[in-house]
Amino acid sequence: MAGGKMAAATAAKWAEGYPWKEKLAKYKGELSKGVWGYWELGAWKPLGISGRQRARLRKEVLLAGEDWTYDPPRGEMRTKRKGHKVDRIAAEKRANTVELMKKMPQMLLDYKKRRWDKKMKEEEAAAAKAT
Repeated sequence: MAGGKMAAATAAKWAEGYPWKEKLAKYKGELSKGVWGYWELGAWKPLGISGRQRARLRKEVLLAGEDWTYDPPRGEMRTKRKGHKVDRIAAEKRANTVELMKKMPQMLLDYKKRRWDKKMKEEEAAAAKAT
C-alpha cells in the first residue's frame, strides 16, 4: 500500500510538470563538479545523477527560460581543412590559370618584343663582325 500512496503523490507532483527547481536544488553540488564525473583522492567518481536525468533537468531548466551554467566551456572550432589536398590544389590552380589568362595578351606582346630585340642584337652583332 505504501507504494501506491507514493506513486499517487509522485503523479500529483508531476501534474504541474517536471519539478526541475527541486531537482536543481538537490543536485546543485553534483552538477557543479562536472558533466560526467570528477577525480577525488586519485579515484574517478561518477556523478550522483545519471546522464539521462541530467539531460532532462537541463532541458527543463532551459525551457523554463533559466540559465544553465553547469556545461563546460566549449572548445575552439577546428581550423584544419578536411578533404583531399589534391582537390584543393586543383581548385587553386584553376583560379590561378584564370588570372594568368587575363594577363596573356600583354605577356605575348612582351615575349614578341624580347624576341625582336634579341634578333636585332644578333643582326647588329653579325653586321659589326662582318665589317
